[in-house]
Amino acid sequence: MADTKYIFVTGGVSSSLGKGIIAASLAKLLQARGYKVTIQKLDPYINIDPGTLNPYEHGECFVTEDGAETDLDLGHYERFLNVNTSQANNVTTGRIYQSVIDKERRGDFLGKTVQVIPHITNEIKERIQILGQDNSYDIVITEIGGTVGDIESLPYIEAVRQLKWELGDHNSLVIHLTLIPYLSAAKELKTKPTQHSVKTLMESGISPEILVCRTEHQINDDIRNKLALFCNVKKEAVIQSIDAESIYYVPTLMAEQGLDTITLKKLNLEDNIVPNLDKWNFFVDKLKNATEELSIGLVGKYVDLQDSYKSILESFIHAGAYNDVKVKVVWINSEKKKHNETIFHQLDGLLVAPGFGERGIEGKINAVNYARTHKIPFLGICLGLQMAVIEFSRNVLGLEGANSTEMNPKTPHPVIGLMENQKDIQQMGGTMRLGAWDCELQPGSKLAEIYGTTQISERHRHRHEINNKYVSDLESHGLICSGKNLQTGLVETIELEDHPWFVGVQFHPEYKSTVATPHPLFLSFIKAAKKHSHQS
Repeated sequence: MADTKYIFVTGGVSSSLGKGIIAASLAKLLQARGYKVTIQKLDPYINIDPGTLNPYEHGECFVTEDGAETDLDLGHYERFLNVNTSQANNVTTGRIYQSVIDKERRGDFLGKTVQVIPHITNEIKERIQILGQDNSYDIVITEIGGTVGDIESLPYIEAVRQLKWELGDHNSLVIHLTLIPYLSAAKELKTKPTQHSVKTLMESGISPEILVCRTEHQINDDIRNKLALFCNVKKEAVIQSIDAESIYYVPTLMAEQGLDTITLKKLNLEDNIVPNLDKWNFFVDKLKNATEELSIGLVGKYVDLQDSYKSILESFIHAGAYNDVKVKVVWINSEKKKHNETIFHQLDGLLVAPGFGERGIEGKINAVNYARTHKIPFLGICLGLQMAVIEFSRNVLGLEGANSTEMNPKTPHPVIGLMENQKDIQQMGGTMRLGAWDCELQPGSKLAEIYGTTQISERHRHRHEINNKYVSDLESHGLICSGKNLQTGLVETIELEDHPWFVGVQFHPEYKSTVATPHPLFLSFIKAAKKHSHQS
C-alpha cells in the first residue's frame, strides 16, 4: 500500500476554469489539518518550459528557488501554501519526450520500439511520483493542464488511469473541475456539458470521484441529484464553486462545501482535526475590510493580458491588505513613448515592470523620469531597475544616448551590459541567471532598513546587469548601488537619495510574496504610497 496519497485534478467543458486555484485551495485546507501537501502541474504543450513563451501566449513565467522556469500556477501554489516549489513541480510534454528520447539514444530501452504506451506513460508516472518519494509529502496533488478531450492531454489521462490501478484503493482520486453554464434566455443552469465532459473522461477509463462545478449561480439539490446520477458520483461529492470576488476567498468556500472532508474520506485518511486557518482568515479579514484605495501605476508592454504580471498583482493584494488598503492598478502601456501627464497625476505610486527587448523601453524611461522628478514612490523590477539607471544616466549624468546593449549594442554609454557568463551563450531556453542568489545590502541603506537585515536571497531571471564602470559616477550623483552579490560583483539594488521612496531591484521580489509572508519590499512600497496619498 502506498504511503503517499495522490489527487489528480482534471478540467472539462472549458479552459481557464481555475484548476490551479481549486488545487491550491484544497491543498491549503489539507495543510491546515496537519498534512504535508505539495502540488504539481503537468502541462501538455511541447515547449520544454514556459521560459521562451511570449507572455501573451502563456501569461507570466514563474521562477522557483532552484531556477525552474514554470507555469504561473506554481505561483498560486506557493502563495497559498507558503512552501517552495521546485523543478519537479512542473512537467511539460516537451520535457517528457526529451527524457524518453535521451534514454532511447543511450540504448536504455535495449532496442525496443519506443511508444506512447508504455514508454511515455511510464515517464509521466515516474514524474508524478517523484514528489512522493521518501515520504516527503503525505499528499501530492497533480493538476493536469488543458481540457479533457484535448489530443495533447491523452497520454496524461492514460498515465493517471494506469497509476490509479497500480496504487490501489483509497490511495488516489480524481477531481474533475467543470462548468455549469447559465443560459440567461432560459434562466436556468445546464448540466449537459458536464455530463458530456465526464463521459469523455470515463471513455478514457477514469471515473472521477469528485465533481467541482464552476458556476455563476447557486446549484440546487435537483441539479446536484442530476449530476450525481448521470456522472456516477455521490451527491455529497458534487461541490459547488461559485464565482468569488477574490481567489483568497475560495479555500473558505471549498471548506463550506466539504471538499476537504469528502477528499479525506475517499483517501481513507483521518478527518478528526479541525483546520487551523487563523492566519489565512486574518489576511482575508484585512482584505475584506480595507476601505482606503490607492492607485498604483504599472508600466509594461504586456498590459493587455493581466496574467503577464500575475505575481506582481498578487503581491499588491498581499501588501495592500496588511497596509489596510485596496490597491487599484492603473495599467500604463509602455509602448506609448509619451503619456498624458494626467495619468501620472492620479497615482500614489509607480512600478516599472520586468520585460525583455527594445519594444516599449522609452515609455518606461519616461515613466521613471516622472516618478523621480515628481517624488512619487517608485519600484523598478529587473528591467525596471535598468530603465531607472538609463534614465538617471541620461538626465542627471548627462550621458546622451546612454542605454542597454540589449536595446542598442552600439550605445556610446553602455550603462547596462550583458553579463560576462552570458556572452558565449547561443541557446535561449533555461540559460539566464535563474533562481535564488545571495545579496549583501549596505548597512544603513533604505533596502537594509526595509528587509531588517543586510543578508538577503532573492530569485532572478535576467541576462543583463549594471555596468560596474559607471557605478562610482552614479553614486556620486545620488543613485546608490546599495546591494551587491559578493560572489559575482553584480549590483542587485539601487536607491535614490533625496527621494521619499525610489528603489530598483535586479531580482524579482514578487515571486516570494505569499499570504502568510507578504514581501517586505511590497509592504514598504505600498506604505510609502499610502503616505504619499495622504500628503497629496
